[in-house]
Amino acid sequence: MIVFIISFTLTMRIAMRQQKPQRPVKKTSRTRDSVATPRHSPAPHDQNYEEPQKSVRLNRAIADAGVASRRKADEYIRQGVVKINGKVVTELGTKVEVDDMVTVHGEPITRYKHLTYILLNKPKDVISTSNDEKGRATVFDIVRLKTRLFTVGRLDRNTTGVILLTNDGDLANKLMHPRYGIARVYKAVLDKPLRPDIARQISAGIELDDGPTQPCEITIDPSDRTSVMIGIREGRNREVRRIFEHFDYIVKRLDRKEYANITARGLARGEYRHLTRDEVHELQRQVKITE
Repeated sequence: MIVFIISFTLTMRIAMRQQKPQRPVKKTSRTRDSVATPRHSPAPHDQNYEEPQKSVRLNRAIADAGVASRRKADEYIRQGVVKINGKVVTELGTKVEVDDMVTVHGEPITRYKHLTYILLNKPKDVISTSNDEKGRATVFDIVRLKTRLFTVGRLDRNTTGVILLTNDGDLANKLMHPRYGIARVYKAVLDKPLRPDIARQISAGIELDDGPTQPCEITIDPSDRTSVMIGIREGRNREVRRIFEHFDYIVKRLDRKEYANITARGLARGEYRHLTRDEVHELQRQVKITE
């Protein structure tokens, strides 16, 4: 058996080893009306961590509401289309309190008194959008909180594993931005053994329809060469599946093991928990948020 480990910019921390058996989970049906009862698992050290209520910069308040990125929010402020309590504000760096009324283009933004960060171990047959015209189950049928959340990127319906949900728009936008190269680690089970020469090509980067892929790290399981770990730093649509399809491989199962150093260890499929304070600060560190 041959193991190919080709390292470039990504440090892989997840070894190919047998996972501990998880509690059986009721399969999620295709309709949201019959989604299994959501199961919450407490955070390991700092349960239900939320950012404390405080004054924040105006551009961050706009970004946190999911209206725009901080940079775009600054543009709106310069253009004079942002108001605080009915008064136009054009000075960058202005701070707002949680009770201030902020409008952009005349529309009030939703201010969040607390920022919430959720880690979900996404099951199969669940989609990552907030609603679906076909009535299929979504991640928001599992994570049922009063706070309006959105996903940090997406996993397609058949992909399982780590997905983050938050109402921190600024952090979410930065995590998804290609500039920061956030690490994503997947375990793929293929329809046939992965050839060594193809593994080398994938690790060096290949040309897809939407452009070249970045160099990545790929590890073949020595005991089962259809089982592969692949680490990427891009969030392109169905990228892992398309990489293998490029070489006529079919991905039979795809599970995201890690996102930005965060794993679903200890969570069964369909379970979620709040991130700890340290985990939130680690995410902020990776995208250079210091506030």
